[in-house]
Amino acid sequence: MSETITLLGLESSCDDTAAAVVRLSGDRGEILSSVVTGQTALHAAFGGVVPEIAARAHVEKIDLCVEAALEQAGLGLSDLDGIAVTAGPGLIGGVLAGVMCAKGLSAATGLPLIGVNHLAGHALTPRLTDGLRFPYLVLLVSGGHCQFLIAQAPDRFTRLGGTIDDAPGEAFDKTAKLLGLPQPGGPAVEAEARDGDPKRFGFPRPLLDRPGADMSFSGLKTALLRARDQVVAEKGGLTVRDRADLCAGFQAAVADVLAEKSRRAITDYLALAPAEPVLAVAGGVAANDAIRAGIEEVCHAAGLRFVAPPLALCTDNAAMIAWAGIERLRLGLVDGLDLVARPRWPLDLSQPALVGSGKKGAKA
Repeated sequence: MSETITLLGLESSCDDTAAAVVRLSGDRGEILSSVVTGQTALHAAFGGVVPEIAARAHVEKIDLCVEAALEQAGLGLSDLDGIAVTAGPGLIGGVLAGVMCAKGLSAATGLPLIGVNHLAGHALTPRLTDGLRFPYLVLLVSGGHCQFLIAQAPDRFTRLGGTIDDAPGEAFDKTAKLLGLPQPGGPAVEAEARDGDPKRFGFPRPLLDRPGADMSFSGLKTALLRARDQVVAEKGGLTVRDRADLCAGFQAAVADVLAEKSRRAITDYLALAPAEPVLAVAGGVAANDAIRAGIEEVCHAAGLRFVAPPLALCTDNAAMIAWAGIERLRLGLVDGLDLVARPRWPLDLSQPALVGSGKKGAKA
């Protein structure tokens, strides 16, 4: 394998259609282009992602994203060394759109085809942005997933814990919907919470009374619903202050759970005696200031370096898929045209599957 590897990556696991070109030169990765087309307007009237609408939009946009990514990088298909594509987990219609496009390009050009686990894309992003060395601890926290993983190699991950129901991002979106806030819910709830009193409502901190790093956020969402209904019953509606306090209390509860579970996961990770202990956070929820501050504080107390990739690489994108494809290609892990699109695809096959499925794809 040459020292320089250039890959096209495709991502279509949920409601973002994306293509990117990433190049490895020596040990350094460089993003030559990254194109992301969102679908927020298409799903706004439904309060969440509609799989059929998402799949159709992916089919209409993915080839245009590929064309734009190649043009932005100033390259043609003949300049590539392979094509990487999200093969799961996710909404199956969207995953299929990306896989079929990648297969067509591979068949037409003879370029290697590399199927990438979407979660591995997120988990390996800190190696692209910060050059992390294995093993490192990663908290993947997004709209559809929440897991603590020890990344030991590009194709080897150990799950220490995960959400058994709603992911934090999904819980934020549902909270926003319950309070009449716009989608996506994460930024809307965080904005409201800035002016709220996090102690007014006594929301629970689920599973903190049990050992381990597993999490649960569904009950927290239900507690918020009941608190909202009680306020409405007493006052006949919600004031601006009521809504801000509900958001602040909910956000504080999520932040407390993630901080404590991070502390427990760090303890398990440090048992491996890593030479350069690091906790990396990936996923859109990592952009929440309160959540991030809580996890950073835990890392500081434990003597770990804290790493969070730029927001554009935390949310769904194809650069992370291209990079994960490069990592797999270097190991000789190439797929054939029989590559299968998967709605579920756990990173740690030694662990039982997590229960539940969220609006952004089945839990893995």
